[in-house]
Amino acid sequence: MDIFNNKVIVITGGTGSLGKVLTRRLLKKELGSPQKIIIFSRDEAKQHTMRVEYQHKGNVTDEVIYDNFARLIEFRIGDIRDFHSVCSVLKDADIIINAAALKQVPSCEYFPYEAVQTNIIGAENILRAIDEKALGVETVVGVSTDKACKPVNAMGISKAMQERIFITANVMLPKTRFICVRYGNVLASRGSVIPLFHEQIKHGGPLTITTKEMTRFLLPLESAVDTIFAALLGAKPGEIYIPKIPAARIEDIAKVLIGKRTVAINYTGIRPGEKVHEVLISEEEAWRAYDRGDYYAIKPMLPELFVPEPTQQALVKEYSSGDFLMTYEETEALLRKHHLLVDQDSMGKGEFLR
Repeated sequence: MDIFNNKVIVITGGTGSLGKVLTRRLLKKELGSPQKIIIFSRDEAKQHTMRVEYQHKGNVTDEVIYDNFARLIEFRIGDIRDFHSVCSVLKDADIIINAAALKQVPSCEYFPYEAVQTNIIGAENILRAIDEKALGVETVVGVSTDKACKPVNAMGISKAMQERIFITANVMLPKTRFICVRYGNVLASRGSVIPLFHEQIKHGGPLTITTKEMTRFLLPLESAVDTIFAALLGAKPGEIYIPKIPAARIEDIAKVLIGKRTVAINYTGIRPGEKVHEVLISEEEAWRAYDRGDYYAIKPMLPELFVPEPTQQALVKEYSSGDFLMTYEETEALLRKHHLLVDQDSMGKGEFLR
C-alpha cells in the first residue's frame, strides 16, 4: 500500500537516531514515493552531519537513495517548543512523525520543566497549529516510550501526557488521525546503554550497571521504523501500537559485550527515576489491548473513540520486560545479528547508514 505517495512528511527531531533511519527507509520508497521529507530539528550541526553522510555515499548500490535525498529532503531549523516554528514547518504537511523528545531519564529528573516544554508543550503546539491554522494534516504519529506506561519518572510522565494529548486530539480535531507508537530501548541509539558499554570496554572498564536484576526491552532501529509504518497502515484513531519484542538482563548484555576480556562490572544502584523492569502494557491497559500480528494495539479509553472488537480476545496481564527474558545465548545472538558486539564495532559507522 503506497501510503506515502505524493505526501509531504515532517519528522520532528529528525536528526536523532530514529529520524535518521526513518529518513533512509522513506527514501527507499517502500510504501510509496513522498513528495517531500522535511527534517525539523534545532541542531544545525546534526543537520550538517546528516547532509555530509548522504553526500559521501559508501557504495554504488546506495546511489538511488542518495539521488532521492538530493531531490526530496528539506532541512528546517526550529524548535518544537516554539509555536511559530511549528506553524511554519507544518503548513504543507500531510503526515507528521513526532520524534522530537527529551528522553534521558536523569536529565528529565533534574530538569523536569524542560521535559514538559519539549514532550508536552511541543505536542500541544502541533495540535494548536493544525487547529488554529486549519491545516490539512492527515495523520500525526506520536513516538512514545515504555517509560510512559506506569510512569515513575519525569520523562515517562511527560511522555504519558503526550500520549493523552494526541489521543484526545481525535475528539477535538476529527479530520486528522492521531495515533501513537510505544516501544522500549532502541539498540545502539544515541545515549543508550550499548554505546556506553562499548566506550567503557575500550577504556578497560569498569562497566557500570545499576542492579543485577534490571531488565529492558530491546528493539533494533529498523524495527522501530517498522512499528511506525505498521501504525500508519493499520492504527485506528487514538490507538497505541506496541511491537512484540524481546527483553534481556542488562547484566547479560554487559557480559556478552565483555566476552573473554578481563573487564570489571560495578553495580552502582538505581539512578533517579529508573525502574528495575520496563512495562509496555499495564494491567489497566491490558483489557483494551488486542493482538495485531507482530504488534499489540491499545485502544483509547475515551468512549467517543473506543471501538470494541467482540471477536478478539484482549490481553489478560501486563506486558513486562521481566516476563519475556532472553537467555544469555539468545542475547548474544541478537547483538551479533545487529553487529553490536565490540569486535564488530558498527558504532563508528554511524547510526545513519547501518
